[in-house]
Amino acid sequence: MAMQVGPADDSGEDQLNNSINTTPLVDVMLVLLIIFLITIPVVTQTIKLDLPRERNLPLQTKPENIVIAVNRDGEIYWGLERIPDIEALVARLKVESVKEPQPEVHIRGDQEVRYESVGRVVVACQRAGIFKVGFITEPPAGIAVRAN
Repeated sequence: MAMQVGPADDSGEDQLNNSINTTPLVDVMLVLLIIFLITIPVVTQTIKLDLPRERNLPLQTKPENIVIAVNRDGEIYWGLERIPDIEALVARLKVESVKEPQPEVHIRGDQEVRYESVGRVVVACQRAGIFKVGFITEPPAGIAVRAN
């Protein structure tokens, strides 16, 4: 029992099918469509927030702020006065931490100083109970700073 699949020419050979089979292409496209339909809502779901705007204003140093400098050798200065060790720094910061309102501590670290030296000052502020600690840096070259 024989079955003829397609029209045969007179020589007995089957003709070539010259159409493109698009079934695999459609399968792949449907899979991609499903993936995109599943992932897009996950990516776009966010909580509505009003994010703060960046303001790069020059720091106004108030007389009550404490400026602590750490030079490249790790020596600590309170204003222009050298502090001999961390314990002396903690003792002076404890006196300032009980004031109302509590002053801010601004740390100026030399660019070449080891992180450990600046970290010790931050830990000293924490031990003394200082809540507001900031770092003073130089703005990058070419950025103009506006004064209000």
